[in-house]
Amino acid sequence: MKKEINRREFLQVTAAGSVLCLAGIGCQGPVVLATRKGPRLISPGCRGTKVKVARIYMATSHGLWPKPKLDFKKEIQFYESQFAKLKDELADVEFVVDELVTSPKQLAQLKGKLESVDGILAIHFNIGVRSILNEILSTGKPTVVFAAPYSGHGWTGFGALQKQELGAKTECMLTSDYKQLAVAIRPFRAIHHLREARILNITTRSFDKYADAVKSKFGTEIKKIELKRVLDACNAVSDSRAKAEAERWTKGAVKVVEPSKEDIFKSCKLALAFEKLLDEEDATVMTADCYGTMFRPLCQSYAYPCIGFTRLNNMGLGGICESDLQSAMTHIIYQGLVGKPGFISDPTMDESQSSIILAHCLGTTKMDGPDGPAAPYKLRTVMERQAGVVAQVEMRIGQKVTQAKLVGTDFLPYFTGEIIGAPVSLEVDRGCRTKITVKVDGDTEKLWKNWSSGLHRVTCYGDITKELGFFCRFKDIQMVNEAV
Repeated sequence: MKKEINRREFLQVTAAGSVLCLAGIGCQGPVVLATRKGPRLISPGCRGTKVKVARIYMATSHGLWPKPKLDFKKEIQFYESQFAKLKDELADVEFVVDELVTSPKQLAQLKGKLESVDGILAIHFNIGVRSILNEILSTGKPTVVFAAPYSGHGWTGFGALQKQELGAKTECMLTSDYKQLAVAIRPFRAIHHLREARILNITTRSFDKYADAVKSKFGTEIKKIELKRVLDACNAVSDSRAKAEAERWTKGAVKVVEPSKEDIFKSCKLALAFEKLLDEEDATVMTADCYGTMFRPLCQSYAYPCIGFTRLNNMGLGGICESDLQSAMTHIIYQGLVGKPGFISDPTMDESQSSIILAHCLGTTKMDGPDGPAAPYKLRTVMERQAGVVAQVEMRIGQKVTQAKLVGTDFLPYFTGEIIGAPVSLEVDRGCRTKITVKVDGDTEKLWKNWSSGLHRVTCYGDITKELGFFCRFKDIQMVNEAV
């Protein structure tokens, strides 16, 4: 395993390299990647700590199926070779327990070590392991059972087990695709990221009740930041750094349409201030009440936060519009599951194409994650206000997407679809700047009739319903497809 870096070290290294690359403009990821050897973490947004997983190989010496006298040592060597192929995706994972278990008594002796893990990956070898699995599940830890073909007949009871209290936090993967071993661990990473996450909220509004609820269930901390501290951080950013940052955004753009050089300069000063505040607070996500209590004192008097938010998203951290704390939590879940940011949107329906148009002025160029390609963008004003600076991003047509939002702490509506249009390329001059038309998997009429819990949703590249489903089971969240 590579040496861990904490959040402060991550941001310092990124800032030091920003003269070469603006986290998404003209490079494949944050400069931190060029300064440390080996694979990057799935997301740096968990303050540099490792995801702790117990890897338990379940086997019985008396099992006659798939064959008598199964060589457990060879089986473990095979799985170790498969994990070695997945080392890049598992670079932030530490297997704090790594054991062959052949009896419930042996597992019971490990329970003390299992108390600190984020989840348990139980790998099924042969017939007759149910008593071992029951002992694992008695820990109450999120558990994924990986059972390849010919591992035993236990799968016939896994469905019934999930319906029992003992199996409430159990998911199963019955597959010969060993890449799915990494997928099995993704929900553990999301759980870990939420527990480690700290959200900074620039607002004068009270959010204590919600903050207490998410802290209690997920461990996530939400902290209020005063406007004066933000402006002081802006004043502490040198003009030369802000000018260099502005030049990179300008040169990286396909076109600068409305914003002035002064507006871009101020936006970039604010962006660098956000990074400094996250560093100082050892935090991972920034949001601002930009259409509420911060509209006049911050946006009108100084600068809109949009470029700063895009920049944080490109770095694998988080920049969230409008103090939307539920979307911030969803964004962190996406990062933990697949290392990709979310795109918050104000949707509008088009039943004639069985589609929904997802629009927001804030676009993120690195929707594939910090290591992925950067999408083309223009620098525009915020459409509704005709002011500020935003990245109008042209997303990828043909891309599968998942849209969801964690509502409260126990409900997650979602749907999936495919991007069939990116109206930015057609210059559709209405709605928000960045927008995509998504053909819905399911029924658009049912989607709008089932819609609830406000306007915003958060879109992520890829169909991540399996990972989301595992996460929701482990955290007692009702997950509902609105389009069916």
